[in-house]
Amino acid sequence: MALLFILGLGAMFAGVILALTAMGVSGQRNTVDRSLAAVQAISSVPTELQRDVDRPFTERIGEGVVGWLRSVGRHITPQDKMAALRRKLDLAGNPSGWTMDRVVALKALGLMLGGGLGVMLPLLAGSFAWATVLGIGLAVLGYFLPNIVLYQIAYSRSQEIQRGLPDALDLLTVSVEAGMGFDAALANVARNTDGPLAEEFFRVLQEMQLGSGRLEAMRALSDRTDVRDLQSFINSMIQADAFGIPIANVLRVQAKEMRIKRSQRAEEAAQKVPIKILFPLIFFILPALLVVVAGPAGISVMQNLL
Repeated sequence: MALLFILGLGAMFAGVILALTAMGVSGQRNTVDRSLAAVQAISSVPTELQRDVDRPFTERIGEGVVGWLRSVGRHITPQDKMAALRRKLDLAGNPSGWTMDRVVALKALGLMLGGGLGVMLPLLAGSFAWATVLGIGLAVLGYFLPNIVLYQIAYSRSQEIQRGLPDALDLLTVSVEAGMGFDAALANVARNTDGPLAEEFFRVLQEMQLGSGRLEAMRALSDRTDVRDLQSFINSMIQADAFGIPIANVLRVQAKEMRIKRSQRAEEAAQKVPIKILFPLIFFILPALLVVVAGPAGISVMQNLL
């Protein structure tokens, strides 16, 4: 009996030891499993999030600042002005890097920098009145500076289109009269010319390839520009297509009219030259000429009198 009692106690003791050992191994295994799961979770981070984390700190901060400026610009710009900005971007040909978000961000940045600079400089000189005036003035200038730049880009682009339109119509007329279809002739003009007009013709062809009709693509071109000669040409083409008039006849008439208008604009510019040169002549050239001619005589008179 004593031997059985001792064997029973030993078996119980061995069972307890084995249970504790199994619990320790299981706990350790659970810890290892949790560690492996954490490593796997880190390694399976989405690619976009990992790419965002790997970007430089300055780039992430810069995007945040630009986003904040964009939000400020949209709040201080009325909706009707936003539509006017879109129109200016279309007239400017949507330059590379110029988007609505960037324009409104630049307007907000110009407002803050202009106002801050206009206030700080007079305050350093101790003038509160000039700080107020310059702060308001430079803030307004900074706010409207992107509009001025866009207007200048759009104006220069419109002038280039107007100058290149007569030659483009001559080439288009020759191509159509040589037997090409209108689309092929337009592609020929776009390939053999350069400048914004060629870009617009390429865009018309691309819109037609994407499924737009010829009339819709031409109307879209008319909406993207403010050149009256180009709009007149597009309206003539639309009317010719509607009434069944041969395109070659319309192109010949339009090309002749554009050449006449170009000659008239050249004559008008030549007649404006005397008026434009009058003020520089009075305020800059004549005083310098007076100094050169009368200067030596005046110096001699002064020397004789003294």
